[in-house]
Order: sequence, then C-alpha cells, then structure tokens
Amino acid sequence: MNMLRLRWISVMALAALFAPALFALDLQNTPAPDSAVPGTLNYIQGSATIDGQPVGQKAVGSATLTPGEVISTTQGRAEVLLTPGVYLRLGNESAVRMVNPDIANTVVAVDHGRADVEVDQLFKQNDIHVVENNVPVQLLKTGLYEFDADRGAVLVFSGEAAAPKGDGHWTLVKAHHDLNVAEGATMRPAEFDVNQQEQSGLYRWSSLRSDYLAEANQQIAGEYGAGYAPGWYWDPWMWDYTFLGPYPFYSPFGWGFYPFGWGGWGGFYGGGFYGHPYGGFRGGAFRSGGELGGFHGGGGFGGFHGGGGGFHGGR
Repeated sequence: MNMLRLRWISVMALAALFAPALFALDLQNTPAPDSAVPGTLNYIQGSATIDGQPVGQKAVGSATLTPGEVISTTQGRAEVLLTPGVYLRLGNESAVRMVNPDIANTVVAVDHGRADVEVDQLFKQNDIHVVENNVPVQLLKTGLYEFDADRGAVLVFSGEAAAPKGDGHWTLVKAHHDLNVAEGATMRPAEFDVNQQEQSGLYRWSSLRSDYLAEANQQIAGEYGAGYAPGWYWDPWMWDYTFLGPYPFYSPFGWGFYPFGWGGWGGFYGGGFYGHPYGGFRGGAFRSGGELGGFHGGGGFGGFHGGGGGFHGGR
C-alpha cells in the first residue's frame, strides 16, 4: 500500500471521528432562517422571480409567498415548501400563485407551465388543493402528482387525488391515471404511460431533489431525539429545510428518510461519499426497491422548525 493511499485513509479516519462533533457545533451556531411557512422558497436553480422580483440563493429559506404572489421561472426551476412533508417544484417557464398559505388549508394555483408536488406526509389536519384551469384538485394521499397547466392535465404517478365534476360529485384519480381539466373536458381519468412520463426533465429533477433532501434528513436526524414534533428542520450543510418525523419512510421516488434520533453526519453513514454542489457529502440516504407512501401516526400535527433546537413558526 503506497504512502498516498495511507495518508488518504488517515485523513478519512480523522474526518469520520470528528465529523459528528463538528456538525453538532455547526447546527448549534449556524443561524437558521426565522421560520418556514407554507410558501417558503427551499431551492432555486437558474432564473426565478417572486412577483416579478428576481430571487437568488440568498433568498432560500427566508423568501415566502403571501396570498396572491406568484413565483415564476424562465430557464430555471424552483422548490417551495407547502405543509410539512409536501414539496412543490416548478419546471422551466412555469408560474405558480399562492392562493392561501394557511397550514391547515393550503391552496396554490398553477397558472402556466408545469409543477410537481411530492407528498411524503399528510396529516389528517392537512387540506391541500392545487388549482389548475380553475379546478381545485385535492391531494388525498402520499405520492407524486404533476400539474401541466398548458395541457390542462393532472397526472397521478402515485397516491390519489379528487376533483369536482361540477354536478356536486367528485372524480377520483388514482395512481398511473391522469385527468383532463381543460374547459369542456369529460373529467374522466385515463391511464397513462408512466415509463414515458418519467423521462421528463421535471420528473428527473424532482427525483434528484428528493434524493438530496433525504441526504439532508440523514445528516441532521441524529441531532434531534424524543420530544420533537414532525416538521421542517433546517440543514445548514445542504442549506435547505428537510422533513423529520417519528418513523422512517420512503419518498415516492424510493429515497429513504430517517426519523428522530437516527442517521449520522454527512456521507460517513454508509455508502461512501460523493461530491455535492453545496459542500456536504452524499451517501447516507437509504434506498428502497419499491414505493411506500409516507408514514402516519405518532405525535401531534407538526409544524415548521428552525435548526439548532427547532421552533414552531406560526402564521
């Protein structure tokens, strides 16, 4: 074994030894954003605006959408927090308007372009609607949903959604089915080719973001023990909010999320490590071979928390 390899192993051993303490210190001393509420900007890539004003990386974790405000992208993508465990992601040339940011009655509207909604956790107090072409679509289960306002299509990759028919009845849209909500449409769900739709740029980007959020989750999960409520927690290494809850679960893409008290620092928790654009290390998130929804039960309805101890952000 050559000297270079021995030196590398020594460096990695020291890093693994001291990383947990260093991370705990950073989590304690790094200021988190004041709070996270429905409509909080959690990630941005490329060009995006809120009500016509450009937003950049410094706005992540602090910029929020108030009622009537619109987040738009040109050649860029953006991720917005809704209720704890629910992420809204905009594709290129898209716009989403905040209708109601109330945590128990969250309503957004996709004005044009495309948006994905990843639902990893739904509490019984959550009432989430995504409006497309003036049709309020309610998200009923954990899963992955896509809204294509330009085509008037609602796609349910996994989970279940419901939309009003206009005659006092509702249409249920189950996994692997889409619904045409364009004016004059029959409002009858039809099966779609999941494999074909999974090739879209927005779907693949959403899967990557879910992967990174699972990594952020495992980085900080071990820092919080019993007594914390399920909700958003700030990870200063990945510079975004991730979700923590009382039980392990898998995202719709199969990425694993740890509960309170699990996980470890950076990529030294299994799987080696790989470079990440925001520092940090990749490798801790566990992967599922299939799909499991979110988890239910355990503790009361959570909220939004800052790093370094956590707190509830009211709205």
